Amino acid sequence: MSKVHQVAVLVGSLRKASINRKLALALARLAPASLKLEIVEIGELPLYNEDIDGERPPQAYTAFRNHLKQAEALLFVTPEYNRSIPAPMKNAIDVASRPHGQCAFSGKPGAVLSASPGKVGGFGANQHLRQSMVSLDVPLMQVPEAYLGGAGGFFDEDDRLDGDVEAFLQKFIRAYADWVDLHLKG
Repeated sequence: MSKVHQVAVLVGSLRKASINRKLALALARLAPASLKLEIVEIGELPLYNEDIDGERPPQAYTAFRNHLKQAEALLFVTPEYNRSIPAPMKNAIDVASRPHGQCAFSGKPGAVLSASPGKVGGFGANQHLRQSMVSLDVPLMQVPEAYLGGAGGFFDEDDRLDGDVEAFLQKFIRAYADWVDLHLKG
């Protein structure tokens, strides 16, 4: 049997019933056996401040960084706020990337999925996240691209996922599993 890779999933929306959280959970359900997806919560992280990140950083920073360091791969699932990523996602990136030279993301294969009720599907957030990951040494999967517009209609009143969206998510997560395997061989 092939190795099971631990994937840290960061969800940009803090709402418990957010569309993006539901999509992250759907991806975990659809993932092949070679991936174990786990949402790493970002909502309790204090705003990044180098003044408090010294010899004794906040426990939330330490726990978050340790969780990410144990993961082998990264998956970002985010909405778009004002043509960019939500503040909690940016804060999580800042916390994970510090202290200098100890980035918890470095070298881990990643992917980005953005979803929005609007037609653009979080394109701005997706692209901004990609820019940040380049500087943090995260090799991101390029295709299939995942900008999901009209996300408000993806789930019915019983939280069942639309069949076409589920088929796309299945294609996305299988491609991501191949991406992770490619980067973690050896």
